[in-house]
Amino acid sequence: MNKFNDIEVIINNRRYKLCGYESEEYLHKIASYINNKYNELRDKDAFKFIDSEMKNIMIQINIADDYHKTLEKVKELEIEIDDKSNEIYELKHEIVSRQTKLDMALEDIEKLKLEINEAQKKIVRLETELKDRNK
Repeated sequence: MNKFNDIEVIINNRRYKLCGYESEEYLHKIASYINNKYNELRDKDAFKFIDSEMKNIMIQINIADDYHKTLEKVKELEIEIDDKSNEIYELKHEIVSRQTKLDMALEDIEKLKLEINEAQKKIVRLETELKDRNK
């Protein structure tokens, strides 16, 4: 189990203590993500004129938007993975089927080669018999 981490981070120019079983690196990454959201919105003119409570709500909405877009992307990727898995399964099935047909065809070829060989022997034998009769 991971150890409990207790670190200080700066979010929107304020010091906060983050705690959790995630790594310190991960907790810093979360703080950085939130700071980036603040920076994205801070650059917009309308953001400058709203109160801090509304700014916080806007940040939360943007984070929730990112989260739900990511969930949708994950669902799309899962569907794509399922489709690719099905395609791979069908291709493997087709390979097995074609390999079976190839094996059967090779067996038929070997049988036909034996038949040709036997027929050639018979021809030689018959030609020899014919020559012996004609003498």
